[in-house]
Amino acid sequence: MTVSDTIAAISTPPGQGAIALVRVSGANAIEVADKIFHGKEMPSQFEPHVQHFGEIFGPEGRLIDQVMLSVHRAPASYSGEDLIEISCHGGTLVSAKVLEACLRAGARAARAGEFTERAFLNGKMDLTQAEAVIDLIRAKTDLALRSATEQLEGRLGEQIRKIRDELVELLAHINASIDFPDEGITPDEGETLLARLDSIREEIAALLATADQGRILREGVRVVMYGATNAGKSSLLNRLLGYDRVIVSDAHGTTRDTIEETVNLNGVPIRLLDTAGLRTSASELEREGIARTEKSLQLADLRLYIADRSTSKPSHFQERIRNPNEITVLNKSDLPENGDWKDFHALRISCLTGEGLPELQKEILTRITKQNLKPESALAINARHRDCLRRALESCDRAATVQAQGLSPEYAAIHLHDALRAVGEVIGVVDVEQILDSVFSQFCIGK
Repeated sequence: MTVSDTIAAISTPPGQGAIALVRVSGANAIEVADKIFHGKEMPSQFEPHVQHFGEIFGPEGRLIDQVMLSVHRAPASYSGEDLIEISCHGGTLVSAKVLEACLRAGARAARAGEFTERAFLNGKMDLTQAEAVIDLIRAKTDLALRSATEQLEGRLGEQIRKIRDELVELLAHINASIDFPDEGITPDEGETLLARLDSIREEIAALLATADQGRILREGVRVVMYGATNAGKSSLLNRLLGYDRVIVSDAHGTTRDTIEETVNLNGVPIRLLDTAGLRTSASELEREGIARTEKSLQLADLRLYIADRSTSKPSHFQERIRNPNEITVLNKSDLPENGDWKDFHALRISCLTGEGLPELQKEILTRITKQNLKPESALAINARHRDCLRRALESCDRAATVQAQGLSPEYAAIHLHDALRAVGEVIGVVDVEQILDSVFSQFCIGK
């Protein structure tokens, strides 16, 4: 498989629908279309970006389907190559037959993400924009959608290029003074160089600070609900979701496993985990559920400890370690409060009546906001960006240390070269074959 191959794929989800889209991209894409499409004109004669009605024929001249076909000539196409788009009827079999006809005519099956990979390789977008495509497809909230859209427009790429240009300028000046010592080029020294380095380090650090926000927007905030059995954890999950997802019963130990669902809370994806109730149990199955509860708590971004205010405090309540990212919630406020909870500071709710739920949702958002989530700013880096920028910042820190120690500028240049490469990896301006494989393998076939 090479980038010179002509590739084809079904770009719409599998299953039945009104329309399915088959794409063909590459140097021979139009030739493939000429072989299988019959209409008033041949695709090679089409005006770009105009749909034409016709029929697709397979082996032995068999009619497969009536379709609409458009031609997008390089470089004015999504992939930057000659691109054919065939809109056929949306049946599973008919779309597969159209794709098969394309493959028989000279195309090969595309790998996952190969169309977008070619768009990157052909200069239609940088690597951050390519990654934004998958974020756009996966977005579950308005805020995640806005973040992906801004990245797709190139906002993150612009900031990375600005940092890279500043590093290039700084390096060029230092290297010139090293390579041409007789030309009288004096590199920035002392406070001047450190000031420029500090500016670059601050810009990188500001982007690194958005890593948590990026994880939250893409993966959601992991909120684990735990507490004694029959405290109302499952009822609260149903209330927050707005429908009955979990069976609720007066019997203790109903929930034996962790149950996860995602809810949109003011544009923030919240991954709610309902867990097995904490108690001493003789049931091996329930003990396994409790063990999973403990494991979930270790990975939680935010904990909701749910207790029944109509009963006395559970024995494990006094034993547990207080966590700053934990909210204590006293459920069943529609019932008389047990004296153990008198004057105890906690949110009081009723899953039966809905009392206190708006206050709980507001408190959840407040706690999340303290974890670097800023709804007014949608720009956020992902895990790969964070790794690259972390290495860049470490290299800049080493360059600053070398400069502060008064060593030769060659030493600072070595570290700045490392920083430049790490920053370049973010937008894909260096040789990053492994990075490309990692990024585009996440895409669906046909994108």
